[in-house]
Amino acid sequence: MGTIPDYTEGEGTVVSGSTADKATQAAQAVVPGGIADRVVKLDDGEYEVHNISINWPHHVFVNKQFKVVGWE
Repeated sequence: MGTIPDYTEGEGTVVSGSTADKATQAAQAVVPGGIADRVVKLDDGEYEVHNISINWPHHVFVNKQFKVVGWE
């Protein structure tokens, strides 16, 4: 749903700290219920929040301004 970037799972750089926290908070506010096990910064500067412990969605995409733009 929303805008899904053209990416291959496993691409990007794992981020942590306040950046990961902001991306996770944005993702969970829009798509609640998952537990984020990692946040990855994609080549275009957006973030992928990877959820576990739920069937769907596993990937929530957050832009540079920490607004959710899509999920799959």
